Amino acid sequence: MKDCIFCKIINGEIPSKKVYEDDKLYVFLDLNQDCPGHCLIIPKVHYINLRDIPTDLLNYVMQTAIKLYGFIEEKLNCDGMTLLQNNGCAQDIKHFHLHLLPKYISKPNLSIDEVYDMLTKK
Repeated sequence: MKDCIFCKIINGEIPSKKVYEDDKLYVFLDLNQDCPGHCLIIPKVHYINLRDIPTDLLNYVMQTAIKLYGFIEEKLNCDGMTLLQNNGCAQDIKHFHLHLLPKYISKPNLSIDEVYDMLTKK
């Protein structure tokens, strides 16, 4: 979809703070962080919502979310994780995406750049 902001991010037309990428998925920090480490998992192929995405890819998204939960927990020392996926009128961008929202007992005051550095530091 040529007008989809997520497709433009995947194609490199819009910059992003990439956290993970493979042949099926692209994961990046949400610019409007609800909490430090708020990431979006998006398929590289454009699917509108939960009804549109193939089940095998949806399962792969969830497997990747589990891996990223462990990674984010290790790097940011979060105390939990909320997964959020909106559809229909609740969906701002009509490209399937899964929000990973780290939760903290004591929320750290970190900028998106500080979070990005913590997640990408080897």
